[in-house]
Amino acid sequence: MPRAVINSGGDRRLRLAAFALAALVLGVYSRTAWHGFVNYDDNMYVSANPWVNRGLSWEGLVWSLGFHAGNWHPLTWLSHMLDSQLFGNWAGGHHLVSAALHAANAVLLLVVLRGMTGAFWRSAIVASIFAVHPLRVESVAWVAERKDVLSALFGLLTIRAYLRYVRRPAPRRYLAVVVLFAAGLAAKPMLVTLPCALLLLDWWPLNRIRRYVAPGPILIEKFPLLALAAASTLVTWRAQTTGITRLLHPELSTRLANGAISAMLYLRDLFWPADLAVLYPYPLAGFPWQTTAAAATAVALISAAAVLAWRRRPFLAAGWSWYLVTILPVIGLVQVGAQSRADRYTYLPLIGVVIAIVWLADDLWPRGEHPRRVLASLLAVVLVALSISSLIQIGRWRDTLTLLEHTERVTKDNYVIMNIIGAELSAAGRTDEAIRILEETVRISPDLYDAHYNLGNALYRQGKYREALAHYYRTLNHIQRTPDIRSRLGYTCLRLNLFLEAEGYFRDLLRFDPDNKEANIGLAIALGRQGSTSAHD
Repeated sequence: MPRAVINSGGDRRLRLAAFALAALVLGVYSRTAWHGFVNYDDNMYVSANPWVNRGLSWEGLVWSLGFHAGNWHPLTWLSHMLDSQLFGNWAGGHHLVSAALHAANAVLLLVVLRGMTGAFWRSAIVASIFAVHPLRVESVAWVAERKDVLSALFGLLTIRAYLRYVRRPAPRRYLAVVVLFAAGLAAKPMLVTLPCALLLLDWWPLNRIRRYVAPGPILIEKFPLLALAAASTLVTWRAQTTGITRLLHPELSTRLANGAISAMLYLRDLFWPADLAVLYPYPLAGFPWQTTAAAATAVALISAAAVLAWRRRPFLAAGWSWYLVTILPVIGLVQVGAQSRADRYTYLPLIGVVIAIVWLADDLWPRGEHPRRVLASLLAVVLVALSISSLIQIGRWRDTLTLLEHTERVTKDNYVIMNIIGAELSAAGRTDEAIRILEETVRISPDLYDAHYNLGNALYRQGKYREALAHYYRTLNHIQRTPDIRSRLGYTCLRLNLFLEAEGYFRDLLRFDPDNKEANIGLAIALGRQGSTSAHD
């Protein structure tokens, strides 16, 4: 392959475009400097995580190598620790680092695309759309999603290193590919399909796979990467089966339907990014067969059209295949959590679709100075519209209630979000509002035991002890709050003069935690109210 096609450095125009991209991203996301943490995973990842708040340390490094938050991503934990070392609990610093990483990813995308194809303007357009599209907001404005922008950074660096290896194969250059890929997996395991994506790049635009050339060596060089991907898959499966409570257990047919529908909804959001939300709930009643059939048919037709056009326009098949391959790990075939899809899942996958669209537009657009000016004007309008939409979406991330109440408005029966809103309202002293939304939450999802716990707390604050007790009973033995719930039950029983029952709950709690101060006090009260003067064991 000619050096001019592979080498993307040393070009003044490229440097200016890279600077403009970085400035554009930082301009759009600079307002996150005034945002706080949101009480939706940010507390678990940073603000209430004692290991992260200590900053970098050898103990923290050892801790990061374990399974936490249902994942194995030590590099992500270390990045959060570094932020805490630099900024403490100032959320703005954490946000600005994520914005800087996204800016770096936009520049890297430009460099990589231009290096692979030699097409400067088309590469710049793709990178610009990637930089300011509202679908990127969740990955950048959510501190807990640092893993997204960080893994993408190493994924793009892996592709860059791979281009250098393709240009001049050498063991040290291949080693750089392997090391960068391993780092990406250690930030977020979604990169597991990257070796397959590299095979797509071998076909187009690198043209390494030709019609009459045996692909054996090209496949063999992917084996170490595939081995790393397989190991990451096993580690992730282990982490998620031990660390995440599965709220749903849909049948395989339902998961396949969700995959097809999600694939098309992501495309819709690419063109019309309205009503974006932090969580799109899995419909409790399943998917209408008509919707499933339409989505599956659409995926099949687009795939067939891309394959039929591969000789004249190979970028269509390559871009669409990139999308399908890279979205596969998160398309919902293995259901974890209550979401049916998520904006953050499109961070790298939709690049393939945008490449296909931009290359096709360039291929079909009339030549000549006037048509080019019209195209440039249209592109400017699109980028301005996307930037404004992103700014609006970024504003919804300024605090927990703003984000979650917007999500509840634009989705239906979003019981997970409603539960968190109820807990936030209750903590803020807005107990009446909390009770209303939590009662609706348990009506929609009677088995969401954490919502029963939160509703019990709100009712307790209002002095409705008997109603609170009923919801605490629903929670007992179902959520990982064993000390919490027994303490709540014990003190609620004290309020209702159920002293014998209170004694039982406090004694149970002391078997878990003999030094629990609240349980010891509660037990003493329960025994005293029963007229007993004996000390407990």
